Amino acid sequence: MAFTLPDLPYAPSALAERGMCQETLELHHGKHHQTYVNTLNTLVEKNDALQGKSLEELIALSKDQPDMAPVFNNAGQHYNHIHFWQALSPNGGGIPGTLEQRLIADFGSVDAFKEAFKTAATGQFGSGWAWLVAGTDGKLAVAKTPNGSNPVATGEGTPLLGLDVWEHAYYLDFRNRRPDYVSNFLDNLANYAFAEENLKSA
Repeated sequence: MAFTLPDLPYAPSALAERGMCQETLELHHGKHHQTYVNTLNTLVEKNDALQGKSLEELIALSKDQPDMAPVFNNAGQHYNHIHFWQALSPNGGGIPGTLEQRLIADFGSVDAFKEAFKTAATGQFGSGWAWLVAGTDGKLAVAKTPNGSNPVATGEGTPLLGLDVWEHAYYLDFRNRRPDYVSNFLDNLANYAFAEENLKSA
């Protein structure tokens, strides 16, 4: 079965008052993400060994395989963006109690977590992602990955909350000011309830 573009869990205009305009969402979701889906489907159709596999299986199969880099990049980006749309919320920014307690326990404070996340997101050279993960040691941690990679591929843990730092994710709203985009995400857009649910199932 072919991969498909998921619907946004909110209207394209729903995040505008919190710093992500409708045009950004429509271009990012309807153009960029759709292209990853289309390209991945084309690659899978051409290779019988890839057919019937899940995104996670495709990522694991193509990781560190230069001849399968297009599969890895497009499968990873499809996986990452499915996560990303859920990581945003019109009611974002509020941190549920259980997650807040874990952030304080593992980072020292919520502010320390945000600073660590900002450092990862702004320090990712070029295109990529910043993540809050449940690490393999059981503790919460921050990670960054280049291009279409993610913590599933790197083995750094379970993704709880991911932020796209490719320029198409923020340029219409913040131009080249990635630090402002990251701060706005953490304070106004981040769906921490989604992160807490991911933590419960990690």
